[in-house]
Amino acid sequence: MFSHVMVGSNDIQRSKKFYDALFDEPGFEDAKGRLVYRRKGSVFMVSKPIDGQPACAANGGTVGFNFDSPEEIDAWHQRGVESGGTSVEEPPGFREREYGKLYLAYLRDPDGNKLCGLHRPTK
Repeated sequence: MFSHVMVGSNDIQRSKKFYDALFDEPGFEDAKGRLVYRRKGSVFMVSKPIDGQPACAANGGTVGFNFDSPEEIDAWHQRGVESGGTSVEEPPGFREREYGKLYLAYLRDPDGNKLCGLHRPTK
C-alpha cells in the first residue's frame, strides 16, 4: 500500500547520526538533501520541509518498523536512546491486543517524530 514514509527534520546531520544508529546500514543523502534508508523492501526518508517552515512531529502519528524478533527491537530501541532519542510509552515488551500478541517499543527521534519497533510472533 505504501511506497515510502517521510518525516521532517530541522537538522539533517543530527537525524543522520540518530537514524544511522537505528538501522543496519547507514542512510544516504539524495540529490535533494533527503536521507534515504532501505530495509526489507521499504523506504524511510528524512527531509527538511519543502515549504521552508520548521519541521514538527505529527500529533497522533507513528511510523512503525517490522522486526524479526524481540531481541532486534530491544537492540534498536537501545541504540535509539543512546543516539539522542527518547523512550516513550511503556517499556519495550509484549502487549496483548484485540488483533493478537505484539512485541512493541516506542521512541521519539530528536525532532519529536514517534517511531515504533514491532514484532508479531508466529504463535
